[in-house]
Amino acid sequence: MELINIIEENVANTGIIYVVFATPLNKAENKYKKITIKPISSEDKIVYQLEKFTDKQAFHENIASDAITERIMDLANLYKNANIFTVDADYQLLVSKKGNMRIVKLAPTKAMSVGSHNKAKNYIIPENTPCDFLIELGVMNKDGKVLAKKYDKFKQINRFLEIVDDAVGKIDLKNDYKIIDFGCGKAYLTFALYHYFYKIKKLNVQIVGLDLKTEVIEFCNDVAKKLNYSQLRFENGDIKDYNTNLDIDMVVTLHACDNATDAALVKAVKWNTNIILSVPCCQHEFFNKIENDNLEPMLKHGLIKERLSSLVTDSLRSLFLETKGYKVQLVEFVDMEHTPKNILIRAVKSNIREESIKEYKDFKKFWKLDDIFIEKYFNKCE
Repeated sequence: MELINIIEENVANTGIIYVVFATPLNKAENKYKKITIKPISSEDKIVYQLEKFTDKQAFHENIASDAITERIMDLANLYKNANIFTVDADYQLLVSKKGNMRIVKLAPTKAMSVGSHNKAKNYIIPENTPCDFLIELGVMNKDGKVLAKKYDKFKQINRFLEIVDDAVGKIDLKNDYKIIDFGCGKAYLTFALYHYFYKIKKLNVQIVGLDLKTEVIEFCNDVAKKLNYSQLRFENGDIKDYNTNLDIDMVVTLHACDNATDAALVKAVKWNTNIILSVPCCQHEFFNKIENDNLEPMLKHGLIKERLSSLVTDSLRSLFLETKGYKVQLVEFVDMEHTPKNILIRAVKSNIREESIKEYKDFKKFWKLDDIFIEKYFNKCE
């Protein structure tokens, strides 16, 4: 029974309740006579709070979940005694004068109660309530506890559903709702959509997830079958080649690479889709096309030009959708600290703004953009 295995397993499963280190091995070099560690919820994340005691003061420090194992292992070498309380067991660490460590495993004596520095967030899919697809995809354990290493994914799923909820809240939903998810990947968000419409909104829903990777499609279909998600299916294929005779109510495309995003947007427009949700990825087309003499001090730097190209690309996409009769918003999908691709294009079918066509043309002229994929593909699909 190795200490590091105990710590890693319980951090991964969010099973650590409380840790106490006491009696420093070297009091001259270590001023903290005791250190305690407990998990807390801070800004919708699980972090670990260290409380470090001197003779007269207490100091606090928060450690991210991905760094707490190393910290506990370091502290274990500095103290004679330690107690680690977890959901499944208590562990007592005893260090001999020669530095040898003995671990004693005992029955659990404490219950989990995560403190919070922030007001608890009301997620659409709540914490501590078992959710079948999140359990199956390894985001929750069977008791509904979100695993520490998957907490960011849990937040992303709920953030996505908040955006969906806000979009559909403005329209009357029909009972037979149809969705296409282009480039679904492992389909965390595709499963979330099915859960949202079928189990929360109580609507019949048909969802197709499309991806190029055969093994991913097989995995997702197996999970859907296991969960009895009978109206959710996954198909192998390319966005550009996909066609359907169904009346599609929502098109989702998250991180479809480069102009695959444009192909998905064009498909959605051609199908007269009511709602489009798109998080673009790796926008390469405009990097070698954008020009503006006044902005040359920026464009001469590759890093700046790459970032600017992405912003120009997504701005033009939003204008393109407006010219096709959509009300468009660019919203933040996830925090910048998690990924630089954090812009979600949310488009809801509306009316064409008269000025949108002029804005679109002026924008292209400003950046000297011509012969662009989204226009060529749109005309090809006429």
